[in-house]
Amino acid sequence: MREADVVVVGFGFAGGIAAIEAADAGAEVILLEKMRDPGGISVCSAGGIRVTRDARKALIYLEATNGGTTPTSVLKALADGMTEVGAYMKRLGDAVGAVVSEREADGNYPFEGYDVFGFSNVDEIPGVDLARAWPHVRGSPAGARMFKVVHDNVRMRSVEVHLDTPVRRLIRENDKVVGVETDRGPMRARRAVVLATGGFEADHEMQKQFWQLKPVLSAAVRCNTGDGIRMAQAVGASLWHMWHFHGCYGFRHSDPNYPFGIRLKRLPDWLPGKGARGDVRMAWIIVNRTGKRFMNEYHPYLQDTGHRPMDHYEPELQDYPNVPGYLIVDDEGRKLYPLGAPTYNDRNVSFAWSRDNLAEVDLGILKRANSVEEMAAQMKTNATVLARTLADWNRTCAAGRDPEFGRPPSSMIPIAKPPFFWGEVWPVVSNTQGGPAHDERQRVLDAFGEPIPGLYAAGELGSVFGHLYMSGSNLAECFIGGRIAGREAAKA
Repeated sequence: MREADVVVVGFGFAGGIAAIEAADAGAEVILLEKMRDPGGISVCSAGGIRVTRDARKALIYLEATNGGTTPTSVLKALADGMTEVGAYMKRLGDAVGAVVSEREADGNYPFEGYDVFGFSNVDEIPGVDLARAWPHVRGSPAGARMFKVVHDNVRMRSVEVHLDTPVRRLIRENDKVVGVETDRGPMRARRAVVLATGGFEADHEMQKQFWQLKPVLSAAVRCNTGDGIRMAQAVGASLWHMWHFHGCYGFRHSDPNYPFGIRLKRLPDWLPGKGARGDVRMAWIIVNRTGKRFMNEYHPYLQDTGHRPMDHYEPELQDYPNVPGYLIVDDEGRKLYPLGAPTYNDRNVSFAWSRDNLAEVDLGILKRANSVEEMAAQMKTNATVLARTLADWNRTCAAGRDPEFGRPPSSMIPIAKPPFFWGEVWPVVSNTQGGPAHDERQRVLDAFGEPIPGLYAAGELGSVFGHLYMSGSNLAECFIGGRIAGREAAKA
């Protein structure tokens, strides 16, 4: 049986950082990853870690956005960690020759403390070709650069890494977690196990039990199937805010074997009360199967809450009338920019969205119609209602105000010049926020709030965000929670 002081399960940001910290604390570390390639959704991320200059105000903000779902002590550990994580990232970057910077950036909502935050980013790694380093990854280059820094720091230490090694169960003796069962046999942890296995974006059975909305498409990975949640449950872990996920809406590929939802072009976030940037145009509106708009298509943080208006169940129909929605642009909107932005970490996927969106028409992801009546017939919706919706929308654009749904005026453009283009849009999950509850020391807690000896969690697995998410904060908790879990596991 292979044995080490600390066994870390999952090699994304959180698992990599936990392994680094445990090794730096003098522990012998084994790091396990179920896929052939490390990175999970971390390598696909936007690559910005939330930092703060004021932990007290940051905590006030975090408490407001979490709606009482997460203990103050846990949020305080995150807020305190945000004051240090930028310098920590700089040290990791310096060790491998990367250029790391910080910039100020407000939180996503105008709660007290929203203005004390910023981002830490890896701007450059001289001499590194990301396409060669991660040929199977499509996402933000910033996320890939950041994971390269973490990956290289792991390799600089005497961490024993096993890829292509799924973990099936935790091993428990006398109420303490003492190791894991893997497809390569058992591996024993003399001190503790850290679970950093991510969420359940790709586990539709678990989603059916915890989410009303369905179906929801995974944005980027097939590997996050709730493994760590089930393993933690099996040894008595409590779960928190399993309903909450970070997501938006996006296209479904016409190829039934394409495994992911395709998120739309990322437009800049905007702060309620300040409005969207004046130069940003959103080319589309979204209607439901009756041909009517049902949402503000441009939420302040669209990538987090864009799916929520689709979560309406109609008892009279015994169905979700807004799933799928129908995204509509005209010929001018079609020319503005690529509507889709594929993201993935997968060796078996290769798909790039065309600049003018016409290749997607040929693929059948988008449909072309020469008139509103033709478009309504294709959608199988009422032509009169759809024509009225578009006429109302164009009058709304002319008036510069959306009284029904409050879309930012600067983002609104008419949809009037045929041909028209439309496509089905579905709820898409970028990452889940629920999972095993943990305390400020990252110790996994049982149903009575007691720590389960020998078991820690970090990162997306049991994220602290239980109501509204703040951009970049999942990465912050990967680094901050990973640091805490690694240090605590090393001395357990």
